[in-house]
Amino acid sequence: VDKAATDVCHYFNPDVKKVYAYLGWEQEYFLVDEGLYAARPDLLLTGRTLMGHDSAKNQQLEDHYFGAIPTRVAAFMKELEIEALKLGIPVKTRHNEVAPNQFELAPVYEECNLANDHNMLIMSLMRKIARNHGFRVLLHEKPFKGVNGSGKHNNWSLGTDTGLALMSPGKDFSDNLRFITFVVNTLMAVYRHNGLLKASIISASNAHRLGANEAPPAIISSFLGSQLSAVLKHIGESEPENLQSIGGKKGMKLDIPQIPEILVDNTDRNRTSPFAFTGNRFEFRAVGSEANCASAMIVLNAALAEQLKEFKAVVDERIAAGEEKFSAILGVIREYIKICEPIRFDGNGYSDEWKAEAMRRGLDCETSAPLIYDNYLTDESARMFESTGVMTRKELEARNEVKWETYTKKIQIEARVLGDLALNHIVPVATKYQSSLIDNVYKMHEIFPAEKADALTLRNVELIEAIASHTAFIKEHVDAMVEARKIANRITDEREKAIAYHDTVFPCIDEIRYHIDKLELIVDDRMWTLPKYRELLFIR
Repeated sequence: VDKAATDVCHYFNPDVKKVYAYLGWEQEYFLVDEGLYAARPDLLLTGRTLMGHDSAKNQQLEDHYFGAIPTRVAAFMKELEIEALKLGIPVKTRHNEVAPNQFELAPVYEECNLANDHNMLIMSLMRKIARNHGFRVLLHEKPFKGVNGSGKHNNWSLGTDTGLALMSPGKDFSDNLRFITFVVNTLMAVYRHNGLLKASIISASNAHRLGANEAPPAIISSFLGSQLSAVLKHIGESEPENLQSIGGKKGMKLDIPQIPEILVDNTDRNRTSPFAFTGNRFEFRAVGSEANCASAMIVLNAALAEQLKEFKAVVDERIAAGEEKFSAILGVIREYIKICEPIRFDGNGYSDEWKAEAMRRGLDCETSAPLIYDNYLTDESARMFESTGVMTRKELEARNEVKWETYTKKIQIEARVLGDLALNHIVPVATKYQSSLIDNVYKMHEIFPAEKADALTLRNVELIEAIASHTAFIKEHVDAMVEARKIANRITDEREKAIAYHDTVFPCIDEIRYHIDKLELIVDDRMWTLPKYRELLFIR
């Protein structure tokens, strides 16, 4: 991307010798008390709660988001920041997030490779320092059902060795055309490789987060805001001027409007957009909190490099045919604005209408992680990676083998943990409580006349029946899940095995969870062996 972007920069500033990709990650995470964490085998072994009914109070009031940072957490944050700075990690921002026990930290933006290394270091450091304060850090994208998940927004931009931010508008025509050039080429790259960009951020854990509670949907689109959208619309619909008599002077009329300076500070609030323009950068919001930023950044930078190379080839061809330079650039940009229009969406990404509209626009709407990974191996993706010298097809195939195997094993572990907890914790506790209810019904009939005893024990009889129904479902579906796992495990092809786990094993987890969560509401609280959400989600 350095070489491709530098070549395009020379249209506007011949002094540019290097272009840097910049990254500013925002690391979201949960903290839970270490003692409660140890009492939840699902958290310990999978990083998320495989069961747990909503707490009566969770994030409805947003009081955690707007409240003061709890004292214990502030002490953790202070030590983390000190240790991070010792390692040269320029952490700057700390605050609460919306969900209870959820927090965020962010650094000063850095060159992309360095920022990525620092993020990997900070995740390791967080786990270590949390234990000094009686906490465990949860980096899973969706550790708790029903409240916000954790993302790692990747704020990405390009800058030159001359100090120019390529995603920022300027004060004159040339700077504004440069700004529009890089923004539109970025949109083109995202449009052409929207399925691949989704593949770069999808995982067994991030799939739980996408499309729910402020996380962007599993369809890549770009939000530009009203100002920039209006500028692109104006350029796209304008007719090229006759430039033959103007000869490339800086004051020529190319019908590119003055871009308001307010655009620089135009931070959007559309949280349903996976790839939003936020003033002087793009924010890739779909990246998960547990992820390595490199996966998304490799795809984004390579896709833009390919796009910029093609853009330059087309512009050079028009210039060689006698067209004035800025006219040639603007002519190609006009065509690109129309081509990439399907990727631009400013509405509600959560709506069913958008899913239908995105499909009509030809965007990738697949939700199965194993199938989404196929985007790495399409002819277009392989050609893009090979033409930019980033990866060969063989390397892509090898990486996909790892992705499919990792997906399978994560679902496999979750299924095994859930089956163990269901049969060795949940069902025995529910049955024990059921037995105490049955005992109560018998004793009530010994004390009172039959008709009165029936009336007095009606509620207990209903609970006995409900427990029997839920435990029977759990036992039956745990057996079905085990059988589905056995069948899937016989498959030798990693892709087909991952698909089998997604299609046949994963659905069982949510089905079994539903009935366990219902039992949690019924069974005597003193008997329930696992800490509940109301205990896990509020730091004391």
